[in-house]
Amino acid sequence: MAQVLIVDDEPNILLSLEFLMQRSGFQVLTAATGAQAREHLEASHPDIVLLDISLPDTSGFELLEEIRANPACTSLPVIMLTAHGREVEKEKGIALGANDYVTKPFSTQELVTRVQSLLAQIPDGD
Repeated sequence: MAQVLIVDDEPNILLSLEFLMQRSGFQVLTAATGAQAREHLEASHPDIVLLDISLPDTSGFELLEEIRANPACTSLPVIMLTAHGREVEKEKGIALGANDYVTKPFSTQELVTRVQSLLAQIPDGD
């Protein structure tokens, strides 16, 4: 079962995404801060990350840069999930290494489909 790390500081979004991903058959880790996300990345090695841009202790962009700089995480799929819908922010996220960029509000089914699609592209290392 694939493991999804959801990083978002908005409790309602975190809860609804956690429920959605669990209902879709994923194991779920949640983090409300960049620091919590770093701990999960180090300890649990999730299969995919849903990453908000606006976090209380760092930006999602900075965290994405850290993920891409870590040799163990270079191929980890990351979907930026944010209310920042301006084209310049999307371009920045993609340029920094995000695999996809979803703007809030979003279709829950579309998000699940994007997660499944990215996970299907990963070679099975087991």
